[in-house]
Amino acid sequence: MSKRTPKNDSVRRRHQAERRQRQADAPASAPRPEPEGPVRLNKFLARAGVASRREADAIIAAGRVTVNGAVTTEMGVKVSPDDQVTVDGQPVQPTDLAYILLNKPLDTLTTVTDDRGRKTVLDLVSIPNRLKSALFPVGRLDKDTTGALLLTTDGELAHRLMHPSHGAKKLYLVEVDQPLTDSDLDRLRTGVDLDDGPARADHAAFVDDDRRRFGLQLHEGRNRQVRRMAEAIGRRVVALDRVGYAGLDLSDLRRGRWRRLEPHEVNALRRSVKLKPVVF
Repeated sequence: MSKRTPKNDSVRRRHQAERRQRQADAPASAPRPEPEGPVRLNKFLARAGVASRREADAIIAAGRVTVNGAVTTEMGVKVSPDDQVTVDGQPVQPTDLAYILLNKPLDTLTTVTDDRGRKTVLDLVSIPNRLKSALFPVGRLDKDTTGALLLTTDGELAHRLMHPSHGAKKLYLVEVDQPLTDSDLDRLRTGVDLDDGPARADHAAFVDDDRRRFGLQLHEGRNRQVRRMAEAIGRRVVALDRVGYAGLDLSDLRRGRWRRLEPHEVNALRRSVKLKPVVF
């Protein structure tokens, strides 16, 4: 490992400043891919951020979609941007694609809105309303969990990242109420029994001499999974921070702040779930 010197610190600060300037100069969103002509209705709805393609099929089958004023339940029907499409009476249109990484703070809900007026992750993000109205979080962090949260208008990408078959990696820094032993970490790696089935960490390791703090990597995304895994070995989580998600990390991103993903990050995500890259 190289030693820190005043020169290295100066170079690091310059690189950080250049990155912040690129972020400031970047547009709020990526252009959506050029239309290929009429597209299937479920793809149209996914591009509009309504639902994943599979979920859109169920919405169509339920008769909740109209095309040019007529209810359609045909899965294969194709529409163009000039067609008038509604879901539950509300007009929808494919929007530009936006990709945002947020360092979620405590006591913030991972929801779009809250009927009790509590702070949500969207309250922390300042982008044009036409994009913000279509923005949604990919997955969920509970109110007491901090860290990396991806928000996007890209319904196809979100659905694939959340699907277990693609296994988006999630890296957590965990602090529990009592020290762990080596055998405790081994149990997390080999698997513990939860009420919704066995669960195991892809990796688990102490991060320093404090054996109450350890790193944990998962590819699943079950509800409160890290907390329940800790309970299975007789520990209670007192602090939980997701420090990485699907290859994204929180470098230079303070708690409560957000940034737009850079083009190479967007397309790395899309390639990881076998989607075509976006042309910026």
